[in-house]
Amino acid sequence: MSPLVKRKKEKFSIPSKYLLLILTCICIALMAFSFFTDYSSMPLNKVVGYVVVPFQKGVTNVGTWISNRVEELGELKEVLKENQELKEQVAELTIQNTQLQQDKYELNNLRELLELDEQYSSYDKVGARIIARDSGNWFHTFTIDKGLNDGLTVDMNVIAGGGLVGRITDIGDNWAKVNAIINDDSNVSGMVLASSDTMIVTGSLQLMAEGVIGYEQLNDTKDKVELGDKVVTSNISDKYLPGILIGYISKIEQDSNNITKYGEITPAVDFSHLEEVLVILETKQQISK
Repeated sequence: MSPLVKRKKEKFSIPSKYLLLILTCICIALMAFSFFTDYSSMPLNKVVGYVVVPFQKGVTNVGTWISNRVEELGELKEVLKENQELKEQVAELTIQNTQLQQDKYELNNLRELLELDEQYSSYDKVGARIIARDSGNWFHTFTIDKGLNDGLTVDMNVIAGGGLVGRITDIGDNWAKVNAIINDDSNVSGMVLASSDTMIVTGSLQLMAEGVIGYEQLNDTKDKVELGDKVVTSNISDKYLPGILIGYISKIEQDSNNITKYGEITPAVDFSHLEEVLVILETKQQISK
């Protein structure tokens, strides 16, 4: 005979949705019973107390918990809103602070130009802004936003900061190109202010890496020239007006002929940070006529 196969008894189960419905109905019935019936005076009051009171307590606790969570969620939304507003305020204040710093920087530049204007008050001048420059770390050649329409011409001297920057070498209706005294092809006839000894100031981008430019052919036979002496443009310069500050003697060496000297000058102008300049509205040729 074949072995008897015992069938497993199928387990009775109620679908969860029906079970939830039944429990809900029971809860509603108990709540209605407790509301409409004075169960405290009935024999079943103890049973009801054990069933209804804990249920009511649980419902109250759940309701309180949900209420607290909703309140916390509302507070969190408020905090997030305030945080976003603070971020926007910080961004706005940062922009304002940057603008104030820029205004302060421009104001300082304008004050320097004003002082320079007063220093060379004997010359008529016009202010100009640098709009382009050649590649490199220094403003050795650059373009300004003034030109023929503003009364400018070639060879007009350009000053800024503490003294001489260079001269105009090319020009258009509303622009002009300036060649600075630090450029390799620049030569300026200079003079030591204290002794009136003359020299040739030579531009050098290589020396500018050390913050200086060179000079040569200094006639200092009486050894009067000292470190720190001011060097200005001389009267015999053919392109530059006389008496404009070039810089300060920072090195003195004797030439091999034991007659002239050479060395280095620290420029009066910061050629790594230029934005605005003044153009003197006269040339050396016009004054010499």
